[in-house]
Amino acid sequence: MKRRIAALLPALLATQLGSLISPAYACGCGAMIPEGYARIGVERETSVVRFDGRTEQIVMRFVVRGDAPRAAWIMPVPGRATVELGDPEMFRQLTWLTRPEYRTRGYFWPRDRDWPFSTTQGDSVGAALPGAADSAVGVVGREQLGDFDVARLTATDPSALRTWLETNGFKLPDGLSAELKPYVDQKWEYVAVRLAPREPGKTLKGALDPLKIRFDSDRVVYPMRLSRLAKTPQSLGLYVLADHRMEPASPIGGAKPKVTFAGEVTPEGGLAALTGGKPAFLTAIDQEFPEPARIDGDHELRATAADTPYRKVIYHGELLTVGGISAWLLTVAAVLVALVAALFTLRRRRSRTGSA
Repeated sequence: MKRRIAALLPALLATQLGSLISPAYACGCGAMIPEGYARIGVERETSVVRFDGRTEQIVMRFVVRGDAPRAAWIMPVPGRATVELGDPEMFRQLTWLTRPEYRTRGYFWPRDRDWPFSTTQGDSVGAALPGAADSAVGVVGREQLGDFDVARLTATDPSALRTWLETNGFKLPDGLSAELKPYVDQKWEYVAVRLAPREPGKTLKGALDPLKIRFDSDRVVYPMRLSRLAKTPQSLGLYVLADHRMEPASPIGGAKPKVTFAGEVTPEGGLAALTGGKPAFLTAIDQEFPEPARIDGDHELRATAADTPYRKVIYHGELLTVGGISAWLLTVAAVLVALVAALFTLRRRRSRTGSA
C-alpha cells in the first residue's frame, strides 16, 4: 500500500501542476498553437494600431506563460502584409502618455486612519471613472525576425493552412479550419509565425519581442475571430492612433470595452516613426473576454461623434487643515466655545433677573 501511495503521489502532483497551465490556443489577434503536448497561454496581449485612412499598422506584444519551446501563430489580414520587428520602447512611451492624473481631494471629518481613530495619519484613495508544403498555399515571403520565423501566406481553402502547418511540425487545434473559412471567403491573406527562442532549451514565457504588421485597408480592423477557440479568458489592450477618437463598433461577445485614455499626443521615438512624426489622437481601450467562445467577429473601430478627451483620475484623500490643525477639530472647538459662552451669558441674565 505504501508503495502504491508513493507511486500515486507524483502522478497526482503532475496532474495538479498541469492544471495550473491551461492551454490557450488563441490570442486576441490569431491562433497560438503549441508544438506537440507543450502548453502555452497568452496572459496579456497589447497592441498599437495606427491608421491614416489608407494603411493600417499593428504592433503587438504578447506576455505568455507555459512550457512550450516552440509555437505557431496565425493572423488573418485583409490585404498584402509586410512584417518586421517592432520597437518595445513604444509600449513604455504609451504607458507614460496614458498615465492617470493624480489629484488631492480634501475631506472634513476624520476617517479610519486619522486621529482620533488612529495615531498614524494615512490617506484614502478613490478613482473617478484600456515554403508551402501544399500547392494550394502561396508563400508571399518568409523572413527570420529575432525569435520569429515569419511566413506570409495566401490560401484558397482552410485545409491548406492546416497542411502547411502540419508539414512544418505543428498541429492545428480542432475547429480552426471552420473559423478560417470566413477569411478565405473574403480572400484575406495570412501571417503565419513560428515562435522559437534563439537560446537552445529556452521556453516561451514572459514578454515576447513586439511584431509589426502593415497592410492596406479602408477601415480599422483588428482580427479577433480566431480567439473564440481559446480555452482561457482573454485580455486585450489596444492603443489606437488615428485622426480622431476611436471606439469598437460592438463588443463582439466580450465585456464592454473601457476607454482608459483619449487625447491628442505628439509621439516621440518609436511612436513618432509609426505616425510619421505627426500628432495623432490616441485612444487606449481595454477589454476582457471571460468566455472566448462568445466572440462572434473581428473588431472594427470607428470614429466617435466627438473627440472628447479623457484621462483617468485617481484621487488622494487629504484631511482638511487650517494652520496645521484639523479643520474639524477647530470647528468642534469653536462650537464648544460658543456653547460655553452662550450658557455663561444665559446664567448671567438669570442671575440679574433673580437679584432684581
